[in-house]
Amino acid sequence: MRRKSARTRQQIIDAAYTLFYQSGFMRTGVDAVADAAGITKRTLYQHFGSKDELIGVVLEHQRKMALKRIRQWADAVTGAPDQMVNTLFEKLSLWAAEPQWQGSGFTRAAVEFADLPGHPARKAARLQKEEVEIVLKEKFSAQNLKNAGQLVKELLVLIEGCQSLALIHDTPDYIDAARHAALILVRNYQSGEWQSV
Repeated sequence: MRRKSARTRQQIIDAAYTLFYQSGFMRTGVDAVADAAGITKRTLYQHFGSKDELIGVVLEHQRKMALKRIRQWADAVTGAPDQMVNTLFEKLSLWAAEPQWQGSGFTRAAVEFADLPGHPARKAARLQKEEVEIVLKEKFSAQNLKNAGQLVKELLVLIEGCQSLALIHDTPDYIDAARHAALILVRNYQSGEWQSV
């Protein structure tokens, strides 16, 4: 019985994330999630006490999967910092080229719940972005770059910004522009031309 319950819970999580990503966290109702999971609304509420709890669990599950993917990427990437930047933006371009791509689900969740700083979605988004920053900082610090932490913050601004603009304008041109800016940035850090303003 417990195995069936765990399987049902996972079905709900998977169906909910797909719908949340496609239609938005606020616009997706529990009725739609229950239908997509092939269960009743009552069964959904037996597993999750509220929609907010479901959102929190869904994003926690996705956060763990996203961290695993970013760590796999980091482990596979070798070479100089500019090669790492190229690979990072190549992966981002491939992801953005997927037919149903709508940007980062964590960023979208944080925006949807911008007026609720304590909401589980905001907490999950913040934690996920912090984890990405840590992984990238480890990767660039291993290259003996001075101020690797600051470099990573600047790279993340480019990554987040280009995703938003690619989504708004429906073109990958902004990802290419961000890659170009990131390469200039990392080369400045490598040459020691980086200066604090």
